[in-house]
Amino acid sequence: MTSLDLWPIGNCQVSALIDRAGRFIWGCVPRVDGDPLFSALLGGDEPQAGYWAIDLEDGVAIEQEYLRNTPILITRHTGAGGSIIEVVDFCPYFRRLGRSYRPVAFARIVRPIAGSPRIRVRLRPTCGWGGECGQRIGGTNHIRYQMDAMTLRLTTTAPVGMVHEERSFRLEAPLHFFLGPDESFTGNVGPSVDAMLADTVAEWQEWVRGLATPVEWQDVVIRSAISLKLCQHEETGAIVAALTTSIPEHAGSQRNWDYRYCWIRDAYYTVQALNRLGALDVLENYLAYLRNIVDGAKGGHIQPLYGVLGEARLEEGFADNLPGYRGMGPVRVGNQAYEQIQHDAYGQIVLSNTQAFIDQRLFRMSGLEDFEALEKVGERAWIFHDEPDAGLWELRTRQSVHTYSAAMCWAACDRLANAAAALDLTDRAAFWQSRADHVRARIEDAAWRAETQRMSATFAGDDLDASVLQLLDLKFLTPDDPRFRKTLEAIEAGLRRGSHMLRYATEDDFGLPETAFNVCTFWLIEALHLTGRTEEGRLLFEEMLTRRTAAGLLSEDIDPATGELWGNYPQTYSLVGMINCAVMLSKPWSAVR
Repeated sequence: MTSLDLWPIGNCQVSALIDRAGRFIWGCVPRVDGDPLFSALLGGDEPQAGYWAIDLEDGVAIEQEYLRNTPILITRHTGAGGSIIEVVDFCPYFRRLGRSYRPVAFARIVRPIAGSPRIRVRLRPTCGWGGECGQRIGGTNHIRYQMDAMTLRLTTTAPVGMVHEERSFRLEAPLHFFLGPDESFTGNVGPSVDAMLADTVAEWQEWVRGLATPVEWQDVVIRSAISLKLCQHEETGAIVAALTTSIPEHAGSQRNWDYRYCWIRDAYYTVQALNRLGALDVLENYLAYLRNIVDGAKGGHIQPLYGVLGEARLEEGFADNLPGYRGMGPVRVGNQAYEQIQHDAYGQIVLSNTQAFIDQRLFRMSGLEDFEALEKVGERAWIFHDEPDAGLWELRTRQSVHTYSAAMCWAACDRLANAAAALDLTDRAAFWQSRADHVRARIEDAAWRAETQRMSATFAGDDLDASVLQLLDLKFLTPDDPRFRKTLEAIEAGLRRGSHMLRYATEDDFGLPETAFNVCTFWLIEALHLTGRTEEGRLLFEEMLTRRTAAGLLSEDIDPATGELWGNYPQTYSLVGMINCAVMLSKPWSAVR
C-alpha cells in the first residue's frame, strides 16, 4: 500500500519523491507545478506506470539514507544470494560559469557492491496527468520521451535495448543514467555524471555549513532546512507549500488540494524559520519574487497565492486519468483559493520585508522606494483589518472577521513603523504607529470574550482556533499576559487531542475535521515553552519527532489515534515548526563549549 514514507531529492527547479523500494513515484516537469512525469503516488494501489524502478533480482532487503547534509539518496539493495547494489539518486545542482546549474534532470548511478547482481530497470513515465508518453529509441545510448511541455532524453551507459524492453541483466560495472532535456550529452556520460555528483555534494554541504543550527536536534534542523530549500523555485524565488497535490487530509475526506503554488502566508513562515538559521539566500530570492507581486498589484488586491512564475490565475480542475492516493480522488490541478479574500497576506508581505531594512548582511538592502511600495500594502491592511475574509484555513463557503487576519494587518502597520524608523522617516513612523495602535485597540475590543476568558478566533463569535496562538509570535500579546494564558488554557482544553492539536473542532465545508494539523502542535509547543512549561514542551517535541518519516520529514496532517501521516508532503508548515521549536528549546552552544 502506498504511504508517505518518501525521500525527496531535487535542485530547486525539479524534484522527485522516492519510495522505500527505491522507485521514483512523484516528480513534475519542467517545474514543481508541471505535469507529473512520475505519477504513481496518485495512481492508486497498483499503478502500472508513472515510476522509475531499478530492482535487484531476488532482492530481500533495502536500506536507505541521505548522503550527509545533502538531498542525495543512497539506496542499498541486498539479494537472497548475497549480491548487493547501491543506487545513488540526485538532481544536479551547483555553480557553473558563475550561474546556478539546476537542469530539468534526474540522475541515477547504479554500482555493484557484492556478488554477481542482476538488475532490471523500468522507466515508465506518464504524460498529460497519467496518460501515455510518446516514446522511441533515439540511438545507441539514449531513449526519448515526448511530453507536451518538453521532450526528455534518457542518456545512459546501460544497454539501451535492455532498459527499453525492461529485461534483467548482470551489473558488472557502475552504470549511469541521466534523464534530462532532449540534448546531446556533452562528454563521456559516466565521468560527467560522477562529476555532477561530486559538485552537487559540495554545493549542498557548503550551504549547510553556513547554517546557524542549534546545538540540539541538529539533524532535524538540517534535514528540514534542506527540504525547505527544495521547495523554493530558485529561478523566481517563489516558495511552494509542498511538492505534491491531492494527498487527502484523511481517508476519503475529499480534502485533496494542490499545494504546488506559492502562498504568501506559507512562504513568510518559511523565510522566517530559515532566517533564524541565517539562510539569507532563500530570503533574498523570495523578496525578489514578492517585489514583482507587489508591483503587479499596483496598490490593489493581493491574492493569497500565486504560481511559481507569478501567475495570478490558478484555475482548479481534475486529473481524471489518476485515481488518487490509495485510490482516494479527486486529483486536483490548480487551486481555486487564488480567488479568495485573505487579508492576512498584507501583514505577511510586510513581515517578510522588514528584515531587509535592517540586515546589513544582505546583498540588496531595502530603501525608500521599497518602503513606499510597502506602504501601499499597509494601506490595504489598514482598510481591511476588520473586514470579513476566508481566513487562513481558506473556508470556501463562509467568511468572518478573523482575529488572525486582523492581527496580521496590525503587524503590517506596526512593522511599517519599524521600517520607517530604520530609514529615519520620523513622520511616517509616527503615522504607522498610530494606525497600529488603532488596529490593536479594535482587536482587543472585538476578539476578547470576558465571559469565557479567551480571545475568540472571530470578531462575531466565540470560537476556538489554534491560529490565535500566533498572537504570541507576532508580539501582539506577551507570554505573561493573562489574556494569552487564559486563551492557551481554553485552546488546549478544546483542541488538544493527546499529543496533537486540531486547527478547530467545528464543522467546515466538508464536515468535522478528523486529523490534527502538525504545525498547530508546534505552535502549542512554542506557547508551552514561552509560558514556563518548557519540560512539557520538550517532551511533546520529542514525541512529534517520532512521527517523522524515515527521511526525517512530516506531511501536513496526522491521525491523532494511529499516528499515520496524511496531507501533502513534505509540507513547509511542518518543517518550519520543527526548526522553530528546535531553535527555541535547544540549550545554547555555550553549554557544550
